[in-house]
Amino acid sequence: MHLTESLDQNLNIIRHLTGGSADIITSRLTVCGIPCALLSCEGMCSSSSISEQIAEPLHTLSHEFPNGAALIRFLQTYRLFAADSTTAAHMTDLLNRLHSGFVILLAEGAAFCLVCGMQGYATRSISEPSGELNIYGAKEGFTETIRTNMSLIRKRMKSPLLNFEMLTAGSLSHTNLCLVYLRDRVPEDLLQSIRQKLQNLPLESIFSSGYVRPFLEGSDMQLVHSVGTTERPDTFCAKLLEGRVGILIDGTPFALLLPQLFCETFQTLDDYNYPPAYATLLRWIKYAAALIALLLPAGYLSAALHHPELLHETLLRLLTDSEQNVPFSLATEMLGVLFLFEIVREAGLRLPKAVGGAVGMIGGLLIGDAAVQSGLISTPVLTVSALAATAGFVIPEHHAALTVLRPAFILAAAAAGLPAVALLGVAVLFHICGTEIFGYPISAPIAPILPNRLSDIFARVGFRRLSQSNFHVSEIRRRGYP
Repeated sequence: MHLTESLDQNLNIIRHLTGGSADIITSRLTVCGIPCALLSCEGMCSSSSISEQIAEPLHTLSHEFPNGAALIRFLQTYRLFAADSTTAAHMTDLLNRLHSGFVILLAEGAAFCLVCGMQGYATRSISEPSGELNIYGAKEGFTETIRTNMSLIRKRMKSPLLNFEMLTAGSLSHTNLCLVYLRDRVPEDLLQSIRQKLQNLPLESIFSSGYVRPFLEGSDMQLVHSVGTTERPDTFCAKLLEGRVGILIDGTPFALLLPQLFCETFQTLDDYNYPPAYATLLRWIKYAAALIALLLPAGYLSAALHHPELLHETLLRLLTDSEQNVPFSLATEMLGVLFLFEIVREAGLRLPKAVGGAVGMIGGLLIGDAAVQSGLISTPVLTVSALAATAGFVIPEHHAALTVLRPAFILAAAAAGLPAVALLGVAVLFHICGTEIFGYPISAPIAPILPNRLSDIFARVGFRRLSQSNFHVSEIRRRGYP
């Protein structure tokens, strides 16, 4: 619906489309003898900026104009109210700008309006990311405001090749999305595919990155994500240098990065601030933690139920003595302890901080001491479950996948021992190797193998060697998927 030249008719249409919403403020005024109206959304605009940059200049204007259209053209050409001032002739565009914090100037006799950016809504200050803590990294993290996040990226990458491309998604929320990429490094087919996916999102609203992530990955059956998330501008910029595409979403501090490789989930920013030997040790600790979190309970059940010859005689005797008075089977014990642990974790996470700590402490006492003393759970099962659950937090990106896969491995171990565990492990490996996003396999550079790109996978070499072999995601598809 286009604007008309009648000011009253335009205001009536806006009032009808917004349902007379109380947050739409309409101020009538006369400028150079022409009836006008200023529209703003309460709480979204800065009142002081409106008074100083729009109201006072309009009040002191002393020109003669034949109609409102000439007035708005004059203001757009010779009066800069805001850096992002433009015109709008369609009612949908007007309402979208109005609800985004723009001030709208309507004039009698003009079938278009002047929109000026006067955003002044409350925002959270820049603080350290809560989920990606680092010792030597920057203490700045993304916020919920997309323009602030864009400035954090531009501050770190001042190259003219860095491009920000704005999109809108959500038929009701009209959420702003921003594609971020380096023009000389991102593959054009990857960029086009992502742009097409975002433009065709079948969503009414977008309130977090989890709304967009599944549509980019293309399958809900993936055990590991092929689209990464980050709260850190420095990590975001590092991925852009490798030819990735970043997506900023207005209203959430979690930015998306794609494609994400499986091996990258074991890397952190601190790995590149430590000496290579220590960074390599930390990386292998993360690999070991992932295996412990996934396979330790299943390995314990396999050895205790089907392969006791693998255990030392003393250890086997201790396990036998501890299980004699427990009324449940080993598999039931293991699944029960892990289930209780997830209940305590979820309760501590969702409750207020003042209560969450107390709940975690009480849950730990119930599971750790009371359950063992009452004879419902054996000490070895509790120890193995605690080690596996704690190791899963070393790689937060895979916590959900490990939590889902761990019971499957426990049931396989209880049914047939190590052969069943090995078969299930091979199936998981096949699934990871077969997962791809837009033709880029997430298991690269291991499968398909790129020998020249393994220097930052199993070990972290020095920067002298890393600087001579810059990684680029286009190599994965070119060599692995011709």
